[in-house]
Amino acid sequence: MAAPPRVVWDALPSALPGPGSTAAGLYARAVGADPGRASGALPGVGATVPGFRVAEATPERHLLLTGRHLFSRYALGFTLEPAVGGTLLGATTHAEFPGALGLLYRVAVIGSGAHGLLVPRMLRAVRARAERRAG
Repeated sequence: MAAPPRVVWDALPSALPGPGSTAAGLYARAVGADPGRASGALPGVGATVPGFRVAEATPERHLLLTGRHLFSRYALGFTLEPAVGGTLLGATTHAEFPGALGLLYRVAVIGSGAHGLLVPRMLRAVRARAERRAG
């Protein structure tokens, strides 16, 4: 991204559902997500958005979000690395899908390709916001 790590870090929360995100809140309730709603100030440790809690936050370097619901336990991590002309932003996901319902959920989310579309979309949103701010 053509933006320094500080600007990319500040743009990360824009890729996450906020307190007014009706779709995220409805989805979180439907699957019994923990956490189920937004609280605290992102990206501070302990802050939440529907489905995710900030578990680790090292400003300008690393952000780890965790969560769980009826069908899965999961983590989403972001890493920021300074690069010539900007920042390299990476995302990794890890999930467990216990039981038969977990397996069905995995097929629906991973097998359908939805996950493969959502994570890159999040990264593009961060990039757009960061590059506008760095502009």
